[in-house]
Amino acid sequence: MSVNRLLRVGSVAVASLGVLALSACGSDPEPTGSSSPGGSSSSAAADCPQGTLNAEGSSAQKNAIDEIISKYNEQCADVTVNYNPTGSGAGIKQFNAAQVDFAGSDSALKTAATDGGASEMAQATKRCQNNAALDLPMVIGPVAIAYNVDGVDKLILDGPTAAKIFQGTIKTWNDPAIAKLNPGVTLPSAPISVFFRSDESGTTENFTKYLAASGGGAWTGTPAKKWTGTGAGKEKSAGVAEGVKSTKNSITYVEWSYAVDNKLGIALIDNGSGTPIELSADSAGKALAAAKPASAGGNDLSLKLDYATKQPGAYPIILVTYEVACSKGLPAEKTALVKSFLSYFASKDGQAALTDLNYAPLPEEIRTKVDAAIQSIS
Repeated sequence: MSVNRLLRVGSVAVASLGVLALSACGSDPEPTGSSSPGGSSSSAAADCPQGTLNAEGSSAQKNAIDEIISKYNEQCADVTVNYNPTGSGAGIKQFNAAQVDFAGSDSALKTAATDGGASEMAQATKRCQNNAALDLPMVIGPVAIAYNVDGVDKLILDGPTAAKIFQGTIKTWNDPAIAKLNPGVTLPSAPISVFFRSDESGTTENFTKYLAASGGGAWTGTPAKKWTGTGAGKEKSAGVAEGVKSTKNSITYVEWSYAVDNKLGIALIDNGSGTPIELSADSAGKALAAAKPASAGGNDLSLKLDYATKQPGAYPIILVTYEVACSKGLPAEKTALVKSFLSYFASKDGQAALTDLNYAPLPEEIRTKVDAAIQSIS
């Protein structure tokens, strides 16, 4: 079955499985009368604003947002959207410093203070003129453990083994722990070259959350945007993907679309259910179904993912990229631009445009809530 076919199947699976935990927040109907592209009518180009919208952050969503910008400009040709994929940490910092109009982040704004300063959420609230900042889940990007090993077309890893590889305690490909998971596979005695994100990254944070939750204690670091394991650093998703593509016997963690685009091997994950799981939209959707609301409710839609799920068929290493935006507090012209663009991003047409790029579209239960939150921006 093709990747695109898997994505179409997976999007249905995600919707049917539902991420029903969000239903506790109520069932918001599809907004009506929206004048921006991507509301109930996605053909409202005559009502498009004019101007320039600047955003920064997650490189994991770069391929997605580039496609959305292209599709959006087919309707709103007088809007220039600039997105700089500097990484989630940089994006949030720039947003909080009022240098960009919204940010892309592979993790929701932190509500706990670090390093003796204000929390990310507190800083974002201040940037929004003391109005609420919103975490809007927009792109579902599974994280691949991608590798380049001659003669190894299928590689199986589990949480403890992956944690030991990325911690640096497993150093060669023919280590007994890897061999046990891959009977009959000829593994080289070569050293394992690990590549990691050198920039602060939401992908790193999500991946280390998986290693911490599923590694059986083998991962000793605290999950964070900054890498603390072994390896050589490369900037952004494109950097680690290129590092593995050009280096034999190497491995990394990277958003799925980058692994596919670079024709890298993608490890199957044994989550403890008994059958190794191939990365697909369907298997990512099953893991997403275990997500629960992380916020108290309202229009902040951050999610808590279960990285240690043992559900059969559930691929446990997923991330959700959020668009971080002000509910209020931006100048009127910027508010109109943010609302128009994000409305299209969250629309059925916008989400459908992502399926051919190895992203899973938002389940309808989440999509309608995201759209309602965007329509509340003023």
